[in-house]
Amino acid sequence: MAMKQYTMQKKSVVRLALSGLSLSALLMLSACSGGDNKAAEEPAAVNEPETVVVEPEVPVEAEPVVEAETVEVPEVEAEEVSTEAAAEPEVLAADAGAVLYEKQCKVCHEKGLLAAPVFGDKEAWTPRIAKGIDTLHMHSAKGFNKMPAQANAEVSEAQVHAAVDYMVAAAS
Repeated sequence: MAMKQYTMQKKSVVRLALSGLSLSALLMLSACSGGDNKAAEEPAAVNEPETVVVEPEVPVEAEPVVEAETVEVPEVEAEEVSTEAAAEPEVLAADAGAVLYEKQCKVCHEKGLLAAPVFGDKEAWTPRIAKGIDTLHMHSAKGFNKMPAQANAEVSEAQVHAAVDYMVAAAS
């Protein structure tokens, strides 16, 4: 009887420990994502080779050429053209990268959680920097491997890029 009770207690302790580990893992992931729960809805990125299917090209029959009618467009003065159509880049404060790092990135990059390169560790950052800054910007904004997407409703891609630039500068 005592042996059966001991076994049941041991199973309960194991279940409790697993529940605690699962909960702490979820909290770390949510902290790294800056409170954006969209990452939980999307499947995690997996480093599997992508299968590409190439289908043979099917010859396309040429369609008969039809001449289009000429339409006259009234001339518009340069001052009348709206400048709002051109998207202006987001203007950030000089310390925007450092501010976002302290607020959001530091959670994982300070201690290397989820295989994140530690802030200022030149060895850890060198292979990532070798991929190019555009790749680092894309991976940080959209997510890559264990790192969830950092750009969300509260954080713009420009802010994420500034934080990446800040961390790269610290490791260079």
